[in-house]
Amino acid sequence: MIKLQVIGNLGKDCIVKEVNGKNVINFSVAHSERYKDAQGNQKERTTWVECAYWTDKTAVAQYLTKGRTVFAEGTPEADAYTNKEGQAAATLRMRVQTVQLLGGNTESQGANTGNVSHATASPSTVQPVVRTTPETVSAADDLPF
Repeated sequence: MIKLQVIGNLGKDCIVKEVNGKNVINFSVAHSERYKDAQGNQKERTTWVECAYWTDKTAVAQYLTKGRTVFAEGTPEADAYTNKEGQAAATLRMRVQTVQLLGGNTESQGANTGNVSHATASPSTVQPVVRTTPETVSAADDLPF
């Protein structure tokens, strides 16, 4: 089994769809990396991962908004295609098994994201984790999302 782990920011608000009677939350995670090329010029490279999170617990979607930092873990898929300009391109996709919200609720992440908290923890330290297997929801059924 190959496992992919990504930490990055959501490029746009997630989209919740129903496919063949099952719910899927689609979102894109971007990770940017800065480096110097052979000539010493500062460069930046952004890698996008298209994520599909199959789950019955779609309430987490309200927190998956543009700019939010997340940790996602799952199995990778790569698709090769020819783009509009006729050049070879590829897309990195992930079937998400775990998604975790990172960081607090900041103004840059929008007022509608809200804080996820529990009675015994402060909102700034809570990092809810939702885990599922490809076919069933695991012990995370107790979570409100």
